[in-house]
Amino acid sequence: MKSDEMIFDGVRSAGMLPSEYPRELVQRTQATTNPSYGCLPAERPIREYVEMGVVNLDKLQGPTSHEVTAWVKDILELRRAGHSGSLDPGVTGVQPIMLGRATKVVSALRLSGKEYICHMRLHEPAPEKKVRTVCDEFVGPLFQMPPVISAVKRELRVRMIYYLEVLEIKDKSVLMKVGCEAGTYMRKLCHDIGMALGTGAHMQQLRRTKTGPFREDTLVNLHELKDAYVFWKEDNDESCLRRVVRPLEEGLAHLPRIIVRDSAIDAVCQGAALAVPGIVSLEKSIRIDDQVCIFSLKGEAVSLSRALMDTEEMLSSEHGLAALTERVIMVAGTYPQGWKSKPRET
Repeated sequence: MKSDEMIFDGVRSAGMLPSEYPRELVQRTQATTNPSYGCLPAERPIREYVEMGVVNLDKLQGPTSHEVTAWVKDILELRRAGHSGSLDPGVTGVQPIMLGRATKVVSALRLSGKEYICHMRLHEPAPEKKVRTVCDEFVGPLFQMPPVISAVKRELRVRMIYYLEVLEIKDKSVLMKVGCEAGTYMRKLCHDIGMALGTGAHMQQLRRTKTGPFREDTLVNLHELKDAYVFWKEDNDESCLRRVVRPLEEGLAHLPRIIVRDSAIDAVCQGAALAVPGIVSLEKSIRIDDQVCIFSLKGEAVSLSRALMDTEEMLSSEHGLAALTERVIMVAGTYPQGWKSKPRET
């Protein structure tokens, strides 16, 4: 079926990545947040803001993803930085780089959907109608064997093509926009389309235009990043640095969210599972075993967790564990302890 009619996981995709599907929060209870603790992500003190930030870097042709990550780390004088999925040296485009404590959420962003603009070169001419028809057939689950030169083990696996739109065909050149699951090899996709056409084909050029919630409209380059950091260091001007570095919460916008009371936060920061009474609101479509992100009422990321109940059960239950904490993001002690310790036996 065509990409604009495709049904994926019960939601009409309309040429969107799963992270772009309409989402709805449902209220479980009412609660307020104490302004004395925590703060809005965009208002963190500048050093903390950078240490819990992400740079949506426009990767240039030539360097590897590891090289540009190392350059970002050096520019911002950080001990840690991590990228959200490798791009080959010849590939350009969206390369989110998580900074400092934000590296804790790299794995979540790596699994988000990607979008590419791909220039595919056919080895022989083919009728335009046939090219478009064959490309339509590659929307949906796709079996792929990684190329011989790849960073993963060569074994057959399934990857989802959410949409594939042919933008232009000229002679043997085909320009297309592809939304796909993380880990899809575009070189292999072009090769397989060429085989199906009977002409052969290869990937000529590739640019990544989306990684989960990150898009081209917020891209910055290394020069802008360096200038912003120098302006802050030398002139104490934070404005440019806050523009080129984004709060890490923007890198988690593709995950289902659960918003919790102030009193539930510190327990989660200590590694405890989230109990149902701590929930204020949550997304409508959470399923058991989904990876979810726990947020404060101020919009701060607290943890990455695994859902132990679906949305309906979280709304209807009075007790029980709603989500298992897998990775703590917020520093313990940011919010006061809201639970009582049992007295020690003597």
